[in-house]
Amino acid sequence: MNYKKLTINFSHPWVETVAQAKAIQEQLRPKVINADDLGEVKYVAGVDVGFENNYTISQAAIAILTYPELELVEQAIARIPTAFPYVPGYLSFREIPAILAAFKQLKTIPDLILCDGQGYAHPRRLGLACHLGVLLDIPTIGVAKSLLIGKHEDVALEKGSCQPLLDKDETIGVVLRSRTKVKPIYISIGHKISLPTAIDYVMGCLTKYRLPETTRWADQLASSKKVQRLAIKGL
Repeated sequence: MNYKKLTINFSHPWVETVAQAKAIQEQLRPKVINADDLGEVKYVAGVDVGFENNYTISQAAIAILTYPELELVEQAIARIPTAFPYVPGYLSFREIPAILAAFKQLKTIPDLILCDGQGYAHPRRLGLACHLGVLLDIPTIGVAKSLLIGKHEDVALEKGSCQPLLDKDETIGVVLRSRTKVKPIYISIGHKISLPTAIDYVMGCLTKYRLPETTRWADQLASSKKVQRLAIKGL
């Protein structure tokens, strides 16, 4: 297993207001690296966050898979009080505290993280994947189920087809058909990775489903009622 020491870069205090969050996004945006700065990828991670008790509790799940075999080797779950309200464009401030709590439990540190959310395809170019990647100093990719910002041409119906996602004249990601005749997904860089490489790794994590295996595993863990009951009991 990959026993690298995990460094969490708390380069800013956590925040409570949208104005503070916006200032932090502007501060961290220049720290995002949009070129490949990753070594051999042996372990990929999926991260996802679910909510319970009327959204007052955040449950973050991390699934670590081997790459390219996509076999589950480790998982971690953390439940904490939700610290930030739901505000479009500021998802990371709502979800990252729980994600970081889950990361602290890991023995296997991933070489690449696929986030269930936006990365660079964000109004201030600092979505969840970018924010998390900068804090952890780990390469990340945003894999979103829906469009937040930008426009694109129609995507062909065959698996692997894609179109650039544009915001004005800037390419901020791609729209990828991950399964033939199924709604596409929205890919953007997070940190320490280029867009072409991000697309390659997302394709490498796809099987017969719309979502990458990393996301599927993390989503199942984050929304698992059984896990929630065990966590409540302290097991």
